[in-house]
Amino acid sequence: MSERTSGFNRMKQLFFRLGIALLLLSLTRILFYFFNSSHFSHIALSDFIYGSWFDAITIALYYAPFVILHLIPVRKERSFRIREQLSKFLFIALTSLILAMNLMDFEYFKYTNKRSTADLFAILGAGNDFSQLATTFLKDFWILIVLLALFLWLTERLYRKTQRFSFEPDTWKPSLIQMAIVLPLMIITARGGFQLRPIGIMEAAQYTTPENTALVLNTPFSMVKSFGMERLEQKHFFSELKEKRYFDPVRKSQPQHILPEKTNVMIIILESFGNEWAGPSTKRSSYTPFFDSLLNHSLTFEYGIANGKKSIEAVPAIIASIPTLMDNPYISSPYGNNKIHSLASILNENGYATAFYHGATNGSMRFNGFAAQAGFDHYFGRFEYNNDKHFDKTWGILDEYFNPWTARQLSKLKEPFFGTLFTLSSHHPYYIPPHYLDKVKKGPHPICASINYGDYALKKFFDEAQKQPWYRNTLFVLVADHTPATNSPAYSAREMMYRIPIAFYDPSGHLPVKREKRIFQQLDIMPTLLDLLNIKCSYYSYGNSLYSKEIPEGLTYLEGTYQYYFNSSIYYLSDEKARNLLESSAILRSSPLSPEEKNHQDKFALNRLKAIIQRYNRDLISNKTAVE
Repeated sequence: MSERTSGFNRMKQLFFRLGIALLLLSLTRILFYFFNSSHFSHIALSDFIYGSWFDAITIALYYAPFVILHLIPVRKERSFRIREQLSKFLFIALTSLILAMNLMDFEYFKYTNKRSTADLFAILGAGNDFSQLATTFLKDFWILIVLLALFLWLTERLYRKTQRFSFEPDTWKPSLIQMAIVLPLMIITARGGFQLRPIGIMEAAQYTTPENTALVLNTPFSMVKSFGMERLEQKHFFSELKEKRYFDPVRKSQPQHILPEKTNVMIIILESFGNEWAGPSTKRSSYTPFFDSLLNHSLTFEYGIANGKKSIEAVPAIIASIPTLMDNPYISSPYGNNKIHSLASILNENGYATAFYHGATNGSMRFNGFAAQAGFDHYFGRFEYNNDKHFDKTWGILDEYFNPWTARQLSKLKEPFFGTLFTLSSHHPYYIPPHYLDKVKKGPHPICASINYGDYALKKFFDEAQKQPWYRNTLFVLVADHTPATNSPAYSAREMMYRIPIAFYDPSGHLPVKREKRIFQQLDIMPTLLDLLNIKCSYYSYGNSLYSKEIPEGLTYLEGTYQYYFNSSIYYLSDEKARNLLESSAILRSSPLSPEEKNHQDKFALNRLKAIIQRYNRDLISNKTAVE
């Protein structure tokens, strides 16, 4: 066999092997779509074509060691056989890795609505969550293990077909020619083309609609592109003077004198109580009769907005009015130790005792660390509860026990107090204790029964709280941490996927019972409470008080795209460009706008969003997220 023929065969063999990886990534994308089809209502063939391009980039990034090993020339048959064995082992190992990552998001995507990024390791590494959940996930999602085994069997079969070429001694000349062709091609592909900067996660929005970026991306790509890239980049949209005209997070409270001085406040963060299954506003059957009854006697909001899709993103948004506008959640980011003035620290300065209650194993989601950073006096978790007879063997203490225990513990605090309770039982794996299985209301999704159990546990908190002397002098804030996993096309759409109930419940009756037809986001809770509690102070916040003159707005971030709710419009900003303006039927406007007014609103809204991003990045980078 001539050197030219031998070299051609080796090149053909290499690209055939890389083609196996491309085929497998394409197959997992198709399966990913079928597992999550309700999340993608308007797809096009181009989504899969561009997806194949991202797959090719992923292969160039991950399989570079395999390609280099393949191109190393060998002159002896023994060396050739060793290289072939090493090549096969490396190929199978790399393929197992990328397949496992893609398969993982078949199910995890339902909870986050994005491809997993490197922050997942930070979340799993917080506390004992991973070790507690591993066996549960394996049991519930065994189909993914079966699929992985089938794909690896297919990989081995296809790879074996590429081993038909017999040994031919290599010479340096054809090997160097092959390297001169293949390595530059791999580098160009790994960068995503000839552009100045390598392609990243946010560039996916250039090839499709924001709703379909997860379909174009693949999980191995999202992982490698987000690894070690948590730090923010300073933006320069405007001068700082012009930026301040559009947005300034330093605010002054406006005491409303609606509630008595020194009113206690209790925030109850309800795990996964999104609008789809909880609250009277849901168009489906509600699984939260007690929660609904509270909302009917509260100040509530027609368009409550969660500022993220994860519990770890909700806590800083609610407690400190700081959103997560990056791929890594704020708590687990390099900026999680920044100086902040949260609701807890401000109320501490005004004579309030403060405590955070979460029945999970201490360290879960780093909530205990954040509570300390935020200025809470006390943290109470599974260890402080100190009775593992009530442990669900997965997350922590069952809500039906931890909730009333929290109500009793609050009585040990000196009034006025500020408490926060984060529930946990309405979280996957949706465990229902045996004694309640016959009572629970089941629905079309496993979470329905779990949310019904969470509602029962919420009632147990209030049954106990009503017995306490502080009850009528306490303002309760009830808010979901995020929306739940869904198979509903309506609640997978961007305009609905962040919709949650938010309510202010005042047993004393001082606060008017009303349903406000306006946007109100988690970030707005802290400034609104400061006004209601008659606290006089300057504070740092990305939200607006209900009583401010700011136009209501909402802000979220997902996979490189900022989503901004303003009036009845939703604006998307990715790669510093406005994309896919959406007129939302889910958000009301008091009166229609003329074309000139609409033009003015669009310009103002996009400039305000850019000012928020610019200020957010600069202040997190320079550790200036507090009033000096």
